[in-house]
Amino acid sequence: MKRVRIDERSQWRARAAESGFRFHTIDGLPYWDETAYYAFTLRQIEQDIEDPSAELHAMAMELVDEVVRSEQLMDQLAIPPAFRDWIANSWRRGEPHLYGRLDFAYDGTGPAKLYELNYDTPTSLFEASFFQWQWLEDQRNQNRLPPQADQFNAIHEALVERFGQLSAQLPPPLYFTAVGASEEDQGTVAYLRDCAAQAGLRGEAIAIEDIGLSEDGRFTALDDTVIGSLFKLYPLEDLMTESFGQALPGSGVQLLEPAWKAILSNKGVLPLLWQRHRGHPNLLAAEFDDGSALPPGWVRKPLFSREGANVAMHLADGSWQESEGPYNGPAIRQAAHPLTAFDGGYPLIGSWIVGDQACGMGIREDNSRITRDSARFVPHAIIDEAPTRIYV
Repeated sequence: MKRVRIDERSQWRARAAESGFRFHTIDGLPYWDETAYYAFTLRQIEQDIEDPSAELHAMAMELVDEVVRSEQLMDQLAIPPAFRDWIANSWRRGEPHLYGRLDFAYDGTGPAKLYELNYDTPTSLFEASFFQWQWLEDQRNQNRLPPQADQFNAIHEALVERFGQLSAQLPPPLYFTAVGASEEDQGTVAYLRDCAAQAGLRGEAIAIEDIGLSEDGRFTALDDTVIGSLFKLYPLEDLMTESFGQALPGSGVQLLEPAWKAILSNKGVLPLLWQRHRGHPNLLAAEFDDGSALPPGWVRKPLFSREGANVAMHLADGSWQESEGPYNGPAIRQAAHPLTAFDGGYPLIGSWIVGDQACGMGIREDNSRITRDSARFVPHAIIDEAPTRIYV
């Protein structure tokens, strides 16, 4: 694994405009960064990222089945009692899921270490799936990358295939929603709608602020159409604390991601996984926080924090690093495994799961060891001998 400098494509901003990638620059700072790429060998991708992703995903799914049967585990995850039966029943009914992202610390040496699961509202999808692949093709065509350069990236094809599988499982009509003013979230939703359309599954777009509630407790669109299925790029744990979300259990709407993903989007699954798979090479030691002083060599994360907010790192050398944010409440502790610096940047591997298939990855790079919402997206390539698995 190496960070390699490379010339930008002269036309990349025009390519972004053509594809609707409007959030490549955020608040005047680059989000998409193609002044460099991360180079991997095929062995690193297959053995250190792809295979562990599939194994950890299977372990996480087994854990869901255990949690929905246990009030004690629901308590540990701080899942509101009013929603527990609804969440458990969504699992028992086999409500289908679409995608998720596993975040790893990895520097090319030793096993990748799981930081957390993003299984409810994972973003950085369009850039990992479509725009990163376009970058690879353009750089090969311009002879800046060797013609055999590849990428761990079958995300788009997997999404289209998965939507085809979901078409018979989602009660119509299907709507896609996110916060109306969030350009990044709206871009992700638009991309997913396009993937669904390619699979023959039609879905309408609606801002989450525009969803209504009928007198009999059904969620409705602006024309009072009752929503049958709803892809929502909005945290379920937030919905469960809002007055609007109190109607979810009785609304009859089928969510995508399903209600049971509230379990896997909770950082409490990290100590639960460690308890059941202690010593697993891809897991970090983790425990539920007891409120005492954080010892050296440990990281504190709230159960429901996102985008690196409210993380406290007390490193083994006694130094501290903390991030601000709005998240409070119960937390976990995880053994510190700091990201490695590459040319001043700290890369975090996001490994994508679509359905139950590990199918691609993207890299977010920050200037600090805590990956925040300001982190850059940097593409990757497999620079190796002829591959044994082809990602197209």
